[in-house]
Order: sequence, then C-alpha cells, then structure tokens
Amino acid sequence: MPDQPAASSPSAPLSPRAQDTDPLDRRSFLAWTSSLGLAGTLFPGVLWARMEGQEAITSQMLAEAAKVAGLEFTEEEREMMVASVDRHRDAMLALREVKISNSVPPAIHFEPQLPRTPLPVGESRCVPSRRADIRRPERLEEVAFWPVTHLAELIRTRQVTPSELTGMYLERLKRHGPTLECVVTLTEELAWRQARRADDEIAAGNYRGPLHGIPWGAKDLLAVQGYPTTWGAPPYQNQVIDDDATVVTRLEQAGAILVAKLTLGSLAQGDVWFGGMTRNPWNLEQGSSGSSAGPAAATVAGLVGFGIGSETLGSIVSPATRCGATGLRPSFGRVSRAGAMALSWSMDKLGPLCRSVEDCALVLHAIQGADGRDSTARDVGFDWRGDGGGTTGTGAFGAMAGATGLGVQGLRVGYLQSAFEREREGPDFDTPVLEVLRREGVELIPVELPDALPTGALSIILSAEAGAAFDDLTRSGRDSLLVRQGPGAWPNTFRSSRMIPAVEYIQANRVRTLIMEALDDALSQIDVLVTPSYAPNLLLMTNLTGHPTVVLPNGFTDEGTPVSISFVGGLWKDAEAMRVARLYQEATDFHRSRPEGFV
Repeated sequence: MPDQPAASSPSAPLSPRAQDTDPLDRRSFLAWTSSLGLAGTLFPGVLWARMEGQEAITSQMLAEAAKVAGLEFTEEEREMMVASVDRHRDAMLALREVKISNSVPPAIHFEPQLPRTPLPVGESRCVPSRRADIRRPERLEEVAFWPVTHLAELIRTRQVTPSELTGMYLERLKRHGPTLECVVTLTEELAWRQARRADDEIAAGNYRGPLHGIPWGAKDLLAVQGYPTTWGAPPYQNQVIDDDATVVTRLEQAGAILVAKLTLGSLAQGDVWFGGMTRNPWNLEQGSSGSSAGPAAATVAGLVGFGIGSETLGSIVSPATRCGATGLRPSFGRVSRAGAMALSWSMDKLGPLCRSVEDCALVLHAIQGADGRDSTARDVGFDWRGDGGGTTGTGAFGAMAGATGLGVQGLRVGYLQSAFEREREGPDFDTPVLEVLRREGVELIPVELPDALPTGALSIILSAEAGAAFDDLTRSGRDSLLVRQGPGAWPNTFRSSRMIPAVEYIQANRVRTLIMEALDDALSQIDVLVTPSYAPNLLLMTNLTGHPTVVLPNGFTDEGTPVSISFVGGLWKDAEAMRVARLYQEATDFHRSRPEGFV
C-alpha cells in the first residue's frame, strides 16, 4: 500500500523505506517517483532494484553522521529528520542513474568579477618584437631552445620552413622523450599534415602570425580528434574523444603545429602517470612536479616550441618552478576550457608554458576569448606590444635593440613585504629580484595579503568539485586502478569528498566572496604584485579569486635546479603582469640556461 504524507511535510510522500509497512507494489512505487519528479527519467526497474538493497536510515545513523559535520541534534530532532534524509538519499540514488560526462558543467559557475568592479574595456592586440639579426645557424638543432619570437622570425623570413622545424622537434621528442618520460602520444601524422599546409601558405605569402609553423605540445587533458586523451590515468588510457578542445582549434587557426600530447600526473595531480614519472630536465632523479609535468619538462628540454598546461592549484606554477620554465596562469575566464578535462569547474584554468615571457603573451593572445562553449570564457581586451620592455636584452633571448615603447611606465608595482622579509633556511633568491627591479627604475610599494579569513579551509571547494567530476570513478571502484593510492592521492580525496556537506560547500564559496573582496581591497593601489612563488596562502588564494600569475626562474640552487619568482596581476591584468615580469627577465640570464644532456 502507498505511504502516507509525512506529518512535518504534508505535500511530500515518504519514501518506501520510511515506514514499517508492507513493501510497495510497483504501481505505488511509480506514483511515488512521479511525485519526486523522477518519472520518465529512469528505466522503470532500475531505481526500484537499487532501493530494495538499501539499508534503512535510522536515528543512530544520523547521530554518527552529524559528528562528521560537527553538529549535534536531539533524539527528537533526529527522528523527525529520518524521513527527509531518506528522501534525500532516494533523490541521490536517482541522480546516480543519470550518466554524466566529465564535459558537462554544473548549472552554476564562478564569476571572478566583483559587482563593484566594472570589466576592463579595450580591444585586444599583440605586436611581437622583431630583431633584424636573427640568422639560421649551421646546425638547425641549435634553435631547439630558441624562444618563439626568434623561431617565428626564422619562419617569417623563410630561412626555415615549418616542416624543417617539425622534423627537428619530432626527432628530439623521440630521442629525449623516453628519458624524461614526458610524452604520452606523438601526433606525428597530424603534425606533418599541419606542417605541409604551413609550408604552402607561407610560400604563397599567406603568413598568419608569430605562431605560424611553430611546433607545440599539449597537456594530455586536451581533446584532439583521432588521438587518445588519457588524462594520465589507467582507467582512461584508451579514451578517444571525438572533439578538439577550443585551445587546440585556436592554435591550429594561428598556424601552430601540434607534435605531441604530453604528460600530466594522473587526473591532473603530481608528475606520476600510468607510464611512469615525468623527470626534471635539470635532475633526472627528480620528478618535474605537476601536474603540467610534460609541457614544462619538454619545453625546457627543447622538445617543443611551447606547451599548453593547466592549473587548478599550482599545476603551472609548480612544474615551471621545478623545471625553470616561464609559465602563465591567466585570469580565470580569459581562456576557454572547452574540450579539457574538468577537475574543478570554478578553479580550472589553461595557460602556456614557454621559454620567455613574451612567448607566453603571443600564445595567450591566440587562445583567449569566449567561444560559446565554456560559459565562463569571456572577451576582455589584451594589449601586448613586444617593442616595449624597458630594457635592451642581449644574447639569443634578447629583445630588439633600443626597445622602448610600452615598458612598465605608469604601472603601479607592489611587493609582498612579509614574504620577502621572512627568515629562510637556505639562500635568498627573492630579495635580489627587488634589487633588479629598483635598478631598472621600478618604484616598489609594500603590500600585504588579507589574512583574517580561513583561506586554507576553502580547499574543500576543490575537493568537493573534484569528487563530483570523478564521482563515477569512485562509485565504480575503478579508482583502485590509479597508480598513486596514498592519503594525499586522488582516490582518497574523492572518497573523502563525499563527507563534505553540501551546506559547507556553499558556505565555503560565500567565504570565497569575502576573500575576493578583501584581496581586491589589498591590491586596489597596485597593478602587479611581485612575490615569492610559494608565499603562504598565495597559490590557493589567487587560484580561488582568479587572478593571473606569471612565474619564471630567478636562480639555481647549489644542486643546479631552478627556483622561481612570481608576478601576480590584478584581475584581467595579465598583460601588465607580463610587462613587469619581462622587465625582470630581460635584465637577467636565468631563463637562457639549458639543461645538460639535452643540448
């Protein structure tokens, strides 16, 4: 016989397990699912079968569950809750019958722009620097470490063809890729097709711009038609997605040549993937850090012209630091994530890993903007003029002689004072950065980040969203196939995320708004913040707020491995952050170093 409405909720029927009655007949069960709005969404017998095997919710269960949430209810309150919690579980079971692809976002999305702050206005433009003295070396492989700006000049002036560059980089990928364990799949057939097209276009006078004919590598969470997209994890090792990520499409439109899909730590964590551990080119006994492990290692080792990585919580900053790459984590919403594996819809960002700051600017200009596929992606002006930088560089990476123009004139630059003044156990690589900037004429303003709110507690946002993104992996038990299984690895995080109450996830996002407002206030007097890359709470805070960060090498340890400094821009001030970062980079030589064994 059908259940009766609950006394505390006259319009809501109890679930079949909420009363001690005879089992529901099938007609009553279907009427009950209809009352919950489930009719027509499920195969008629599926939910019925699932429910018969479920243990009944009891007051004692709720008492134990409340402890997980840090709450306490009276016996009377728990008894009243039983029927409602039972209905919640039934609804959750119904939702689990719906197959949801990783590509489907939630119906809500994060907006980094505070209502009190208008979006910047202005058109996008990108004018690369040029040098008249770029000449093809006798041994073509010498250019493997050249920045995109210089490779582009070789191609533009027809000293080198795209096919020649493609062949050179493919050969290096085959030779050094196994050593670094940084290649998942060579996209050789596609690369040669794109290279031959670029050859023909340039020969016919149709030069698309500075990325035309430049070979690049994609972190293997970006979908590419006809090739596996493995996400670095055994359960997806043979996955082929019939789609091209927006970033892949836009780079092809710019004339760039995809030569390889590069490694990431499994499901964008760390540097361990199903094929091994991606190595640091400066120390092969050390991992390259993650999760954009392959793009960072391959770029620094001269196996690609540039790479595309992603960051949710340090996945560009960390491998760029370890490997000595120059990386850009753009403002949240500047680059579409369509066609990329989702880990955290409100925190994921895609960005370039390159050999120079200007290379990052050229790539960002090509991949930015709304696409009608990612609802968070938007069109915000990006202004880069490579003829400005404030210094005259020298050597293979130097800027055009006599460079002036845009520079850093008019920019307000701050530095995170407490992070620079903290006690250190080892050498101080960071303070000399400030000395260089001051020597170049930058007036630095001391700034502090807000610390009154529990920023670290907001990590549950990432955990909850990641748990949802890979819910089916957890419930199917296939999470046991992942290589890493420790307390800090994804399988445990995904399982543990099921214990985060939905209310607390919402509350965390409300605190996130308060942190966004506090950081906006703290940075209101500056355009760019110079900071040690791992200053306390910096990575988590700026990944939560969506601020852009440029990271680049600022020294080498006694063991010969790189360290880094970061330049955080105001929201949408990616170009401003890169202008200050470029000023420092061109006044130093750290980014010009090449790891032994790959030269």
